Amino acid sequence: MNFRLSAPISLMIGLLAALAFTGQAEAQLFETKATQAYMIDAETGTVLFSKDPDKPMAPASLAKLMTMEVVFNAIKSGRYKLDDTFAVSENAWRTGGAASRASTMFAAVKSQIRIEDLIQGVTVQLANDGCIVLAEGMAGSEANFALQMTERAREIGLQKSTFVNSTGLPAPGQTTTVRELATLGLHIWRTYPEFYRYYSLPEFNWNKILQRNRNPLITMDIGADGMAAGFTEGEGFAIVGSVNREGRRLFAAMAGLASDRERSEEARKLLDWGMRSFEKSEIFAANETVGEAQVFGGTRSHVALVAQKPISLFLPITNRERLVARIVYDGPVAAPIAQGTPIGSLKVWIGDTLSQETPLYAAEAVEVGSLQSRALDAVKELAVGWLR
Repeated sequence: MNFRLSAPISLMIGLLAALAFTGQAEAQLFETKATQAYMIDAETGTVLFSKDPDKPMAPASLAKLMTMEVVFNAIKSGRYKLDDTFAVSENAWRTGGAASRASTMFAAVKSQIRIEDLIQGVTVQLANDGCIVLAEGMAGSEANFALQMTERAREIGLQKSTFVNSTGLPAPGQTTTVRELATLGLHIWRTYPEFYRYYSLPEFNWNKILQRNRNPLITMDIGADGMAAGFTEGEGFAIVGSVNREGRRLFAAMAGLASDRERSEEARKLLDWGMRSFEKSEIFAANETVGEAQVFGGTRSHVALVAQKPISLFLPITNRERLVARIVYDGPVAAPIAQGTPIGSLKVWIGDTLSQETPLYAAEAVEVGSLQSRALDAVKELAVGWLR
């Protein structure tokens, strides 16, 4: 594995250095009481904060984000319309309705409810009965719908999330991570902007009962417009939140908090810190040379590397010495090399967090070199290759 940086990157931002381990304790860029947390910038995908992001956890009501993704996808594909209706079964009423004493939109048993109203019941009130009605109406049973949720999760890149029901109520085998929850929130916003707006509604009235949005961030003056909160006995309080402020949007997922009050405060602090502590910088234009990779057996000893789109980062306003960037590739790269061949990636760390990874490609073709040059490269590789 090789690491190489072009000179311009250090000249442009003046803060890229080799990783150094001094043995001294260093303050974290941010500290949270959450046992797991993950925050990303929506525009660039930059990871701004990460704490044990891949530890499995029960999703609780945050599973409803995946329920809504399946519903939104079905509507966008034309299978259903917002005005279509589904019947409220006794199972939906008993398991998720008023009789359950859990999050509910108070759907009346045997009534017919429009899909749009069910969506609002779930996005605003985290209604369990609304989830079950949607699941039964779209898949015949909640169990079958949960299988579709997991299949759809894999399709959009969530490899660790598995769903057993549509509500997030405790069930063996139901699991997710904060990384995948934040990624799911970002996916919903990007893919379904016409439906994402439901998450910001302050209240919803159904069956003559007015209920406020259960996301505690919505009432805070921080620019929050989504998404959901949850609680699991033994694992604590969790949340997926999004803030849109001053032309920037962040998504954060947190779990393992001790109370609903602590959840609200820690989420507010993390998202506010993310907004205030970073500034955007375009460090390379599309097709601008980022660095070089060593070539084996070619007409040239190195090939220039470029990205296919501009590389933008959100850089820490302070603590910039904690930012490290490296070009990573398997090499030396054997000739011949066609222009546009994927070679490696530019990886950027903020502290211990891998913040961003951008694929890099060969900027030009490199032909096979002469027999003499190939022999010389072979000798060099034998002499120093083992040191990599």
